[in-house]
Amino acid sequence: MSHSATLPDPDLALTFVVNGKQEEVRVPVQATLLDVLRERLHLTGTKKGCDHGQCGACTVHVNGQTHLSCLTLALSCEGREVTTIEGLAPAGGGLHPMQAAFIEHDAFQCGYCTPGQIMSAVACVEQARAGDADAIREFMSGNLCRCAAYPQIVAAIQDVAGTSDQGAGADQ
Repeated sequence: MSHSATLPDPDLALTFVVNGKQEEVRVPVQATLLDVLRERLHLTGTKKGCDHGQCGACTVHVNGQTHLSCLTLALSCEGREVTTIEGLAPAGGGLHPMQAAFIEHDAFQCGYCTPGQIMSAVACVEQARAGDADAIREFMSGNLCRCAAYPQIVAAIQDVAGTSDQGAGADQ
């Protein structure tokens, strides 16, 4: 007669709001928010770039503030609101103004960094940090674009923010 011991479940319950919907998932203590979003909730718009917090591809909003989801422990989001690129568009459909501006200004090439760029760009405008091209570049400095679409990204942000340098810095 063999006895198999039942091991306790090493996962913990996490309850949080993602893109306006309450979610409850069981996650390992060490799980990152990025991995939970992509692997448990199947929200694959948030990208895993460097997985070290250096590229910004995994940027999401947690309670309205930008967070690098690859460096954020999922359990630290207990009871918080997380917004991913999938949750940015208005409820009635269509695109968020920043998404539309990125399209209008060709502010992407390969598109891999685009979700993180857009999430940071929205925060830049919402936090009134889009005063001029230099301020935008400083705010966005944590988001890398291997295709070098930086001038178009700045133009898209200025468009949404209603600011413009009348061409100054447009080619930088």
